[in-house]
Order: sequence, then structure tokens, then C-alpha cells
Amino acid sequence: MAERRQRENTAGATAASSLLRRNRDFRRLFVASVISLGGDWFLFVALGGLVLQVTGEAISVGFLIVSQELPIFIATPWAGWLTDRFDRRRLMIVCDVARTGVCVAFLAIGPSDLWLAYVLLAVLSLFTAVFDPASSAAIPNVVDPADLPTANALSGSLWGTMLAVGAALGGIVSAVFGRDTAFLVDAVSFAASAILLAGIRRRLSEDRDREEHVGILAATVETAQYARRDHRVRALISVKAGFGLAAGVLALVAVFARQVFVAGDVGFGFLLAMRGVGALTGPFIGHRLAGRDHERLLPVIATALAVFGVGYMLLGVSPTLLVAGFAICAAHLGGGAQWVLSTYGLQRIVPDRIRGRIFAFDFAMITLSLAISSLVASALADAIGGARVGCALVVPHPGRPHHADLRRMRRTAGRAAFPDLPRGRVALGRGRRRRRRRVLRLRSDGCRSRSRPWLSGLPTERHARRLAGEVDVRHAALAA
Repeated sequence: MAERRQRENTAGATAASSLLRRNRDFRRLFVASVISLGGDWFLFVALGGLVLQVTGEAISVGFLIVSQELPIFIATPWAGWLTDRFDRRRLMIVCDVARTGVCVAFLAIGPSDLWLAYVLLAVLSLFTAVFDPASSAAIPNVVDPADLPTANALSGSLWGTMLAVGAALGGIVSAVFGRDTAFLVDAVSFAASAILLAGIRRRLSEDRDREEHVGILAATVETAQYARRDHRVRALISVKAGFGLAAGVLALVAVFARQVFVAGDVGFGFLLAMRGVGALTGPFIGHRLAGRDHERLLPVIATALAVFGVGYMLLGVSPTLLVAGFAICAAHLGGGAQWVLSTYGLQRIVPDRIRGRIFAFDFAMITLSLAISSLVASALADAIGGARVGCALVVPHPGRPHHADLRRMRRTAGRAAFPDLPRGRVALGRGRRRRRRRVLRLRSDGCRSRSRPWLSGLPTERHARRLAGEVDVRHAALAA
């Protein structure tokens, strides 16, 4: 008990460092992701600077993001099926080895072969479409349930950390040593990630040798039905999809750096680095605000989405590169928090047998919305200017449409806790108005109690006692 209480009181960097020391397999998975993501941002800074230098148009950066995101959406059915069908550790190693070869091929790109950058980036994204859902789905198999919130905050901050470090170093390396060096760094990072993953001892997925394996089409249908039935899953997926619709403004970061502030690759790397600082800090702030109280998770996510929108509105009116950097940092405090908290919710809710497909579907939704939004933003930037587009994209921020789903997530708990009770109105007395006032209403969308922890799907102790006092003994068999 004392150890549990001490673990709950430990927060922030202390809890993260403790988890990395205690858990060898999670440490290897984490470090592998650190190296891989750092190389990715070396690659993105180099490619973004190359296409904007050759074409001089913001739409070229938009197409670059589409080449990165759209293949992930297309590969979702296969990616989710592979993640739940095969050993996730071996699958991630194969993806890393393949991405190493693709990164080496980037050395063949020249100003006259710019189309090859889009093709190779699309191929690279196909393997990323398998690797990322497998990594997210594997975390609950590597850490203890009590360490899962800390592991998610650490993994979410990882993306921001390597964005800050990788983007800043990538801009400097590209400007000083050339873009080919950045391509080689990315290739080496994938090779190092594969070596680290090979040393993980725990299974990253449950044993499914005795399970009946379905085909890709049947698995896709099952995933869609599962997400449609569970309002909690649907709402958490829609949060990231809505975030992606507003995040098309990210395509304008290169435009602001090179054309508005005239800072070149170094300025581009600086803005991406400030984005990373926000994404690094946001998950820990979100984790502290939400804590282990699942009822606070939804308000924190909504607040994080609002912070993201306000930050990018400030970017559109920033007078200097430094002010723009702080605006982006503030925006991604919210972006990083909502990303990690929604991921944590899915990991708590979804069972292992379908977790990989759900994360692949979640990944697909945000990549599709981000690809569409980025293309629209870059096209409008060429037509009316980047600052106006930055404000226009975040004002109608799509967080409000998910409010109905988020409210229904609370009601789902009652239906999950009492699945055998009949639907509709159940009369617990005969003829008396006083007894009829104590009717237990069970609707098809679950109970209305706001005091129930929606993640666990169980009623609170107080509500359980109230139910026990209201339900007539003669009808207690209905809940058996």
C-alpha cells in the first residue's frame, strides 16, 4: 500500500525517470523511438527547405505533407490487420530496416528530380503506418497498469522532445553540412532503432496462436463496428480527427520562416523546435491537470483544443520570428496534451485483440484530415497570404462538433456495468405514485449519472448503494 501511495504521489519528470530505470523493455522501446523520431525531423526539415527553395510556392510544402499523410490513411486496413495478427516487435524491426533503405535512396534526389522526394516520402510513410500503431498498441503490454499514464505522458513528450531537438539540429546541419547529411542521419537512426527493438524480451502482443484469424476485410468491418458501437472510442478518435482539420496551418510554418521572416532553414528549424518545446511540455501538464480522475479528462481535452487554436491565431499576427516561436509553443502545449490524453483513453478502453486496428484507424483519421487541411491551407496561402490563412483555419476550430459524443461517453458506463438489464422504463412498484417516482430509467444510450468513471465502465460506490436501495427485491434477478 505504501509503495502504491508513493507511486501515485510521484509526478512529472520524477515518475518518468523512475519508470525508465525500472522497466528495461520500455526503456529500449522509448530510446528506439527517440532515435527514430529525431532522424525523421532531420529529414522533414531538409525536404521542406528543398522543395520550397526549388519551387518557391507554399503548395509544394502542402503536397509534401500530403505525400507523407495520405499513404498512411490508405494503408490503414493492412496496417491494423498486421499489427493485431503478427508479433509487433518483429513487425517494427522489419519496418525500421525497410525505412533505412528508403532514406538512403533520398541521396539520389536533385533539383531536377524533385518528384522523387514525394514518391520516396510516400513509401516511407507506408512503413510508418504499420510502425506507429504497433508501438502505441504495445505500450500496455510493456508497462504495468499503474504506470500507463506516466508511460503515455513520456511517449507523448517524446514526439515533442525530438521535434525540438531534431528540427533545430536538422536546420543547422542542413545549412552547414548540406541536406544529404540529414538524409544519412535519418537512415542511421532507423538502423539503430531496429537494433534496440531486437533486444526487447517481453511480448508486445498477447499470444493469438489459438485464436481464429480473420481476413483484412472482416477485420476492417469489425473495427468499424466496434468504434461505432462504443461512444467513448468514437469520441476519442474524433478528437484527433478534428485536431487534424485545424492543424493544416502547420504547412504554413515553412512559409512563415522563409517568406515572412526571411530566416531560411534555420528559422524553419527554430519554429519547429518551439513547436517541439510545447509538445514536450503539454503532455505532462495535461497529465497533471487530469490526474487519475477520469471525469476530468474530457474538460482538459476541450481546454487543450482551445489553447491550440488561440496559439495559431497569435502566429498569424506575430511581428517577429521570436514572437511567432512563442505562439507556436503555446499552441502545442494544447496539442500535445490532447494527443496524449486521448491516446491514454483508447489504451484503457480497447482490448488487446483489436487495439492495433483501433490505433491504426485513429492514425488514419488524423492523417487524412491533416492532409486535406494542409493542402487547402497551402493553396490559400499562395492566393491570399499565410497570415490570413493561419487565422482563418483556427477560428472555426472543429472541437465543438464532438461535444455530443463526449457527453455520451459518460452515459456508456451504465450500459457497460449492467448489460443484462432490460431497455426502456422498468416499474419497480405496483400502483403507488410514491413507488413510481422511484422508477429506474434505463435508456438505450446508457445511464445519465455524471458521477461514474467513464473509462472503467463501472458505477461509483455511492451510486451502486443508491441502486441497491431503489431496486425492488422481486426484480433483482433482472440484474443477475
